[in-house]
Amino acid sequence: MKTLNLYGTQDIRYEEKPNPVVRKENEVVIKVKSVGICGSDVSRYKKLGPYVEGMTFGHEFSGEVVETGANVEGIKLGDRVAGCPTFYCGECHSCLKGDLAQCERLTLIGARHPGAYAEFVTLPASHVLPLPDNVDYDAAAMVEPSSVVAHGFYRTSIQPGAKVAIMGCGSIGLLAVQWAKIFGAEQVIAIDIDNQKLEIAAKVGADVLINPKDDLPHERVLEMTNQLGVDLAVECAGSPVTSEQVLALPKKGGEVLYMGIPYANVDMERFYFERIVRNELKVIGSWNAISAPFPGKEWSSTLHYMSTGQLNIQPLISHRLSLEEGPSTFESLINQNGSFIKVMFHPHSDQ
Repeated sequence: MKTLNLYGTQDIRYEEKPNPVVRKENEVVIKVKSVGICGSDVSRYKKLGPYVEGMTFGHEFSGEVVETGANVEGIKLGDRVAGCPTFYCGECHSCLKGDLAQCERLTLIGARHPGAYAEFVTLPASHVLPLPDNVDYDAAAMVEPSSVVAHGFYRTSIQPGAKVAIMGCGSIGLLAVQWAKIFGAEQVIAIDIDNQKLEIAAKVGADVLINPKDDLPHERVLEMTNQLGVDLAVECAGSPVTSEQVLALPKKGGEVLYMGIPYANVDMERFYFERIVRNELKVIGSWNAISAPFPGKEWSSTLHYMSTGQLNIQPLISHRLSLEEGPSTFESLINQNGSFIKVMFHPHSDQ
């Protein structure tokens, strides 16, 4: 089968590998229909490198079941499914408390297990979620990143009528705009330096758009909230700059939710750090997408809101490509050659 395999920093290769087969009675083989590039994939390609040299990469995917193990129940050949790519140990202190996302040995396909940048991928049946009839494969490949965002929002105390600021309007930020509305936000403020991304944010529900190239974000946010600030500010860009700027957006006693990962040191001006102390902010970290009972309410909620149309995925997909275009696409992403939001590979696009 055709695959994309990560050998080192800026070394991803389009190669043939053997098709996977069922080796355990609880396994399912899935024909990958759509698989997305995650921001973490780009960071690992650019400067972190693989966990295992030559590992088949990728973890945000959907597809069709083509083989099942002898003990698999409730999933049959031909089922349209999304896959939860994450594995937890079930034995560490966090797992025993039910905090699965905090598992000490958390891992996922594409890291230490063969991933979904391939024509076929294998998962335990417990990681497989049947799709509603009206959710297509491209949308279903976004179930994992949407669940990441939902996981973060569930950790906050957001209430209906809240004012929410979303800093960074890549695919995670654009999903956050929509989850803010689902959680009942009265006003959603989208912040990004890319006007094209801001336009998409408006399409998916943002009420106010701010480009930091034109205005200081916290000054505009104060202006839009009667000089109070927002109830919740969500950092989705994962840059050192936005990681400090987001702290000036909430009102006194408000919340900051960090979902972006800078992969660099965050040097903070005194002004921004003092917002934490003087405004008595609650600062929340969020990691991954799973909860108990596995895979968690994040996943069932995502599929529900995709089915109702309240999660609108199509505006987020900027590219639909073949796996063969993978190496050149990753190179373009790190060199910022083009405008990208969510890139989808269709491994069987040539069939």
